[in-house]
Amino acid sequence: MKYFYGLLCMGLLWSGCGPEVSGPQPLVVGMELAYPPFEMTDEQGEPTGVSVDLATALAESLGRPLEIRNMSFDGLIPALKTGSIDLIISSMTATEERAKSIDFSDPYLHTELALLTAKGAGVDSVEDLNVAGRVVAVKLGTTGHVYAQANLPEAQLRVLEKENACVMEVVQGKADAFLFDQLSVYQNALRHPDTTDAILSSFQREAWAIGIRQGNEALAEDVNAFLGSFREAGGFDQLGETYLGEFQAGFRALGIPFVFDPPGAGK
Repeated sequence: MKYFYGLLCMGLLWSGCGPEVSGPQPLVVGMELAYPPFEMTDEQGEPTGVSVDLATALAESLGRPLEIRNMSFDGLIPALKTGSIDLIISSMTATEERAKSIDFSDPYLHTELALLTAKGAGVDSVEDLNVAGRVVAVKLGTTGHVYAQANLPEAQLRVLEKENACVMEVVQGKADAFLFDQLSVYQNALRHPDTTDAILSSFQREAWAIGIRQGNEALAEDVNAFLGSFREAGGFDQLGETYLGEFQAGFRALGIPFVFDPPGAGK
């Protein structure tokens, strides 16, 4: 796929100078390029990953060039609301709270909250964390953060801005667990088998969707139409094979529905 990273209005139209720009306006998509394999950069520093390919296919279906803006996860919704970006495609869970300020597309991925636990910590379920003295790492602004605030009042929450920092808290024995999505927990447990365990059993089901500014009904309809046709054409299956093949096999071996499987799939 070709990627389009345009810089808009670089003085060409200042005071009427320069040639008039024609053609469709870029589709400006916000994402945090710090969540491989969904949002990341390649060796040349260019955006790549599942969400980048998805955004590219969406822009092509709309006949618009794509511009990706890399920003912190907690800055995505404010940027969408102020019009700095057109869409959020950044592994964002569609929650009731977020839906108060932005709209969401139809879900394109389903996952669960899971636990990355310190080996030997004696944590077998999320209920084991709601105890005085337990330390739980969460990434700022994520659904794991929200869940822990609401359901683990006895635990000490360690709120950090980066996923890797949360993982390191568990690896180094500074936290008993890290609440995050299943796929990330699974990957991190594979990376740190001597110091961590993964508890993938579900305690909160989630769906990822594309964030859309409220009131932009035409774009919402176009996005939903694209998602339906992309799925029917096998686009999500291809993304899974390209970026998530080994994890897809691992999930299915465990009888856990993979992220692009419809709800209820699996053993």
